[in-house]
Amino acid sequence: MSKREASVSELASPLDMSMAAVVQHIQILEESGLIKTRKVGRVRTCRVEPVALERIETWLLQRRKFWERNLDRLGEFLEKTEKGRK
Repeated sequence: MSKREASVSELASPLDMSMAAVVQHIQILEESGLIKTRKVGRVRTCRVEPVALERIETWLLQRRKFWERNLDRLGEFLEKTEKGRK
């Protein structure tokens, strides 16, 4: 789906889920702005919203940097504490 639009049935075919469950997931993704859907006749197609994914990537990178910094500091603290015990 990242390269082109895909129908809901195409997306559902490899999944071990009911069509109703897939549709519910698609509705949540659309409400969150991660995908856009459109209906042509009886077929609903979905496409990824790249800008939304870029925002998520930025947010995740910020969280990653935060945790890496804090875990590095914790590691340094634990090393100093361990050396102080010896």
